[in-house]
Amino acid sequence: MKRVLVQYKVKADRAAENENYIRKVFEELKQTGPAGLRYASFKRDDGLSFVHIASIETEGGNNPLAESPAFKAFQAEIKDRCEEPPIAVDLHEIGSYRFFG
Repeated sequence: MKRVLVQYKVKADRAAENENYIRKVFEELKQTGPAGLRYASFKRDDGLSFVHIASIETEGGNNPLAESPAFKAFQAEIKDRCEEPPIAVDLHEIGSYRFFG
């Protein structure tokens, strides 16, 4: 099992575009229902900073997002949309309460 937190800040004129890409990812996930993935995205109060949390729980450790066309589209121009680039951090759980199911 792998848990990852990714955070970044987009340029002011690209925030709505970024949010639209994220919504398309979740629409696709609802349609395809990939097993072994728990995923959430959040926008911070500044409206420009985003946080994504993923829990990869597949048997082989493969990330179902890597196969998602909507996620690939989201990632394609992420660096161009960002004021502060994505930083991914592996999370090592100490404890949780109803967070990952």
